Amino acid sequence: MIVPSVRRALVTGAGSGLSAGVAAALARDGFTSVGITYRRGDPEPTLRAIREVGVQADAARIDFSGDPAPIAAALAQFARASGPFDTLVHGVGALSVKRFKRLDIDAYDELFEANVRSAVLAVQAILPSMRAAGYGRIVVFGGNGSSQTLPHPGMTLYQASKSALVAFAKTLAIEEARHGITVNVIEPGDIRDKARTREAARAVEGGSPRGRPGSVDDVADVVRFLVAPERDFVTGAVIAVTGGLTAADERNAPRS
Repeated sequence: MIVPSVRRALVTGAGSGLSAGVAAALARDGFTSVGITYRRGDPEPTLRAIREVGVQADAARIDFSGDPAPIAAALAQFARASGPFDTLVHGVGALSVKRFKRLDIDAYDELFEANVRSAVLAVQAILPSMRAAGYGRIVVFGGNGSSQTLPHPGMTLYQASKSALVAFAKTLAIEEARHGITVNVIEPGDIRDKARTREAARAVEGGSPRGRPGSVDDVADVVRFLVAPERDFVTGAVIAVTGGLTAADERNAPRS
């Protein structure tokens, strides 16, 4: 196994939310630099959390919706300027909670662009350098139960797009395994407060069988496990970070 002497991670969608916490966790875990993409808002809090531990931090504003050509160009430019990246954590995505009869074809385009096409574009941007190095770690985020195509009321197109993402990731894992590249999926559960720490979550009652809500620390720990250099035999895996939650949360689903 060839491990780069200088490790660089790219975390997409890390201007806020779970990806922001993951980017900061990777900075504390031995990476030399962590690059992030963001769509809107201020990326400085995430960059500051990375730099506070002495790690180089770079950001690129990339909107993964719309024409794919400028997205691919922006990703390639960022990879040239801040890479090559040996690790990709793809956190870009979109959630829709709406019954199918209230959806239209624009909703289909939005969800599949955000949840599937965005991952394809991100992987296309970094895969050549991973293959050249003979080493790579890729992690994407599915939805709760998306690997089993579990139905959740009010999430017809969302679940369909996340299940497609899992199929993409698991197939990519097979294709790239001989190049030293692993591809894995994390399925977060119902984590509504994306900045809540594990300590804070343990003090709150939640609807999962575990009895508390999930936290950014719960997700970041699994990312750190999957992207470790020694984890070269874990690929094509789907890991649920749900506190045991498997059934649809009816609080999300509109009744009509």
